[in-house]
Amino acid sequence: MSANPTPPIAKRIPTELTKHGDTRQDDYYWLNDRENPEVIAYLNDENAYTEAILGPVKTLREELYTEMVARIKQEDQSVPYFDNGYWYLTRFEEGAEYPIHSRKKGSLEAAEEIMLHGPQMAEGHAYYAFGSRSVSFDNRYLAFGEDTVSRRIYTLRFKDLENGEILPDQIENTTGTAIWAKDNQHLFYTAKDPQTLRGYKIFRHQLGTSQEADVEVFHEADETFDAAVGITKSKKFILIGSTQTISAEYQILLADQPTGEFCNFAPRVRGHEYDIDHYGDHFYIRSNKEAQNFRLMRCPDDRTFEEHWQELVPHREDVLLEGFELFEDYLVLSDRHEGLTKLKVCTWQAGPAAGNYINFPEVACLAYVGLNPEAKTETLRIGYQSLTTPNSTFDYNMRSGEFTLLKQEPVLGGFDKNNYASERVYATARDGAKVPLSIVYRKGFEKNGQKPLLLYAYGSYGYSMEPFFSAVRLSLLDRGFAYVIAHIRGGEEMGRQWYDNGKLLNKKNTFYDFIDCAEWLIAQQYTSSAHLYAMGGSAGGLLMGAVTNFRPDLWKGIVAAVPFVDVVTTMLDDSIPLTTFEYDEWGNPNEEQYYHYMKSYSPYDNVAAVDHPAMLVTTGLHDSQVQYWEPAKWVARIRVQKTDQNPLLLYTNMDAGHGGASGRFARYLEIAREYAFLLGLETGEIG
Repeated sequence: MSANPTPPIAKRIPTELTKHGDTRQDDYYWLNDRENPEVIAYLNDENAYTEAILGPVKTLREELYTEMVARIKQEDQSVPYFDNGYWYLTRFEEGAEYPIHSRKKGSLEAAEEIMLHGPQMAEGHAYYAFGSRSVSFDNRYLAFGEDTVSRRIYTLRFKDLENGEILPDQIENTTGTAIWAKDNQHLFYTAKDPQTLRGYKIFRHQLGTSQEADVEVFHEADETFDAAVGITKSKKFILIGSTQTISAEYQILLADQPTGEFCNFAPRVRGHEYDIDHYGDHFYIRSNKEAQNFRLMRCPDDRTFEEHWQELVPHREDVLLEGFELFEDYLVLSDRHEGLTKLKVCTWQAGPAAGNYINFPEVACLAYVGLNPEAKTETLRIGYQSLTTPNSTFDYNMRSGEFTLLKQEPVLGGFDKNNYASERVYATARDGAKVPLSIVYRKGFEKNGQKPLLLYAYGSYGYSMEPFFSAVRLSLLDRGFAYVIAHIRGGEEMGRQWYDNGKLLNKKNTFYDFIDCAEWLIAQQYTSSAHLYAMGGSAGGLLMGAVTNFRPDLWKGIVAAVPFVDVVTTMLDDSIPLTTFEYDEWGNPNEEQYYHYMKSYSPYDNVAAVDHPAMLVTTGLHDSQVQYWEPAKWVARIRVQKTDQNPLLLYTNMDAGHGGASGRFARYLEIAREYAFLLGLETGEIG
């Protein structure tokens, strides 16, 4: 292998793309063809080049991977949960990449019944993933999804749990979720549009019949909506949900009348988002009607239109109602306040106003409602973690307030949380907005402006980044890095307005917030541009592309994972997965105002002949969310434009999609590559 490998240069075939009288030239449009041998050859050449450049840190990569895997308890299992007479659990055997899903009848002391043996089922597949698992009401049949390509297109299969036989029924091209009716013979599933992969039709299937005999019960014809099927906590109603970025609508059907007609719960109104659940004789509705941060309503289950909704929890200007959990005697609210989720336990007798928040020991933490299938209980299953506390599962007695720790994820190798420190601070953005930052480092980290720091963010879809624990991250912290999560606009950390101010024609706030957070960290001596690294994936990869173009001088290195970087071209192509029902997130470039705004920040359209930071860009050939050609084209364009000698690397996983490798350990090979890239830049071994 050459000591100074030559980077691949993609051939240029100019393609003119014209819209609104504006013409863009795309020299690499031809890469949009995964069946073209030249495309595959180019991707393989890029992979070989990446491996050559990373050659000096090969030993470090191996060391990192070994270190990461060594922290994992090889033989491990989840905390069991009880549902309809059975305890369900997931466990891993020594060295196994895939889980075993099993159950025990009545008692944890009962004999284990293996439902799905992941290691055996994954044999012969380069990629393997289960979809959802659903057991019939009589506990006899299991429906489960399988994906062996990594396009998030699942085949539904069925197993008779009494005799262990896989049934002949197979349903192709689904979301991987099946919802049983109470007759234990019928079930409902969502079919995906074969071109756009949008969930667009709901079918009813009867066991023992072919997919061709399935009955279409709902068709979501509006291409800006995605359809899905579910069931209420009461198990009384089957739900069909149609959702888009800013609107929602539900259809309902009694679960004991599977061949009946679905009825509309409340008609869709543009701008009205709501979600529903049911218990007793009422539906409960989380709604943003006249409530930007949502409020909680309820209505009788036989009178569901809006005129029958009564308010239970009013709108609050400073608190976002993120969710709720129903119990026979209790209501649990998931509230987000000042960027962090808080859990409020209320009794039906006293009402939500008299509820109390659960106290947790750390200020900057992630607390969430876990799996609680049973309603007739005083026990609330809770998940908890922080930047320094591994993921922990508790049972919380809602009457007495007593905590019972069921499990804290083990971190092998001598981990001691007392060796690490975390901070929750605020950076001031250029328009005065206070942006939260969650910071973690190993104790002894000096704020002298000379230490390496990795800044991470997402900032889209109202998805709030949490101060989560990562055992993998310890490999950076132990080598002197600080790790910072920037809770930038486009997420929903500070309420719904935080999201609204970071999308559509406000999207640049997301990028400016990230840059302003970086400059604040430098000003506070956490790091300097010579030691500052940035990372983001998917829509966070768009963030990486934008901040690279806006401030290429600010970063030592960038890791952009499965990045959404060719914004205009993708959003103009309604045949690509995700495009049509994301118009309310990014805007519709068929409208001139949105076209020009998107073009002004689209990373691919704004590559300039300037010095770029060192960059590692990753993708998956079968990615269903961000097509592989976006990062491939982006790297090809940067390579011929940039004016520096910093490494520019593209790695394509030829067997995987948006989520990367499927195995429990295989994913760490990818993380080890990213960390070795960062550490190699910091030590000067690469660059």
